Amino acid sequence: MTRIHAASLASLLGFALVLTAINRLEAQETQATQPASSSALQLTASASPADTAQPAKPADPPNVDKTVLSSTSLKPVATTPLATKGKKKKDEPYTGPTDVIVLEPTPMLDEEGKQRQDPDGKFMWNPPVKQQRDKKGHPLFDAQSKPVFQTKDNLGYDENGKKLHAVKVKPPKLVTVSITRGTLTVDGLIGKAALNYEIKDLKYIYFYVPGIGTTVVSNGAFPGAVEQKNAFNDKTLTVTVGDHVFQLSSDNRLLGKNPESAFVLVDKNFSAPAKFPVMGYGPIRVAPYAWPGSKSNGELKGAVEAPPLPVDLRPTQLLQPCPTGQMRKAGPPVLPGQVAVPQPCVPIVSGDNTTSSNQSSSGNAQAKR
Repeated sequence: MTRIHAASLASLLGFALVLTAINRLEAQETQATQPASSSALQLTASASPADTAQPAKPADPPNVDKTVLSSTSLKPVATTPLATKGKKKKDEPYTGPTDVIVLEPTPMLDEEGKQRQDPDGKFMWNPPVKQQRDKKGHPLFDAQSKPVFQTKDNLGYDENGKKLHAVKVKPPKLVTVSITRGTLTVDGLIGKAALNYEIKDLKYIYFYVPGIGTTVVSNGAFPGAVEQKNAFNDKTLTVTVGDHVFQLSSDNRLLGKNPESAFVLVDKNFSAPAKFPVMGYGPIRVAPYAWPGSKSNGELKGAVEAPPLPVDLRPTQLLQPCPTGQMRKAGPPVLPGQVAVPQPCVPIVSGDNTTSSNQSSSGNAQAKR
């Protein structure tokens, strides 16, 4: 029994020694493997960024010439940041003024610098001038931030950016009359002489005769007028008022070659302080009518000048036209026989510009543009 027990102990010790040896061998193999892995990790970490960033060279595609894939053909396409920036600026909202400036109407003047009147005696005005718009429909300003106004040849654009074109209107036919060294007679007696008028567009001619009234004559029909045939005949105009005959004669032909009718209206209610007959012309057909002055007689070549006419037979002289930008202020009408009050030319006063936008804020907004 003692021998069998000893042999069993010996075999157990031998088996334990074998296990111990095996464990040692396994531990050594594990230690040898760990340093190798860590060294590989260190080598990978110590590699340069350029090496890691360098992509692997791809293989050439089959049947493709390598010169086609050269470095010049593979250059990256440049981006266009400026185009993007410009587009962004183009898309910026408009912050300038939106209302156009409209100038006040100016008076329509005649050859003496006086404001014209319509047939009903109302004063006439030129149409107001508006500020231009640009292609985007915004009010237009020049380099000095001053508004640019419309002209007859350039109206600019509308609020939608559409080009505006002047409407071609056929000008009305004008009837010009030139009276040279004219004489007005009443029943054959000279009432006024040395009449010189350049009528650009004949509307009405007036004859005032004391005790009879004012006779309004036109070459066209108008309310209340009565036609008198063949009144305009070459160099004379002859009309009959009751039992009286008025005749205007001139050195020049008044209208056409053929006789023409005249339309006559007698106003017996209008009276003037004149003691002798007076002639006038104008565009209105209501009292007090228009009585412009006459030009002086022109010099006759090769003829002896006649003695001066009596004062009562001389017409009122025509006033000289005012310079550009000036006019004569409207005053009480000067009736035939009255002494005209001096009417000097004065600058045309322009009214305030009309616009619904604030001028100061508009200027600031325009500066921002």
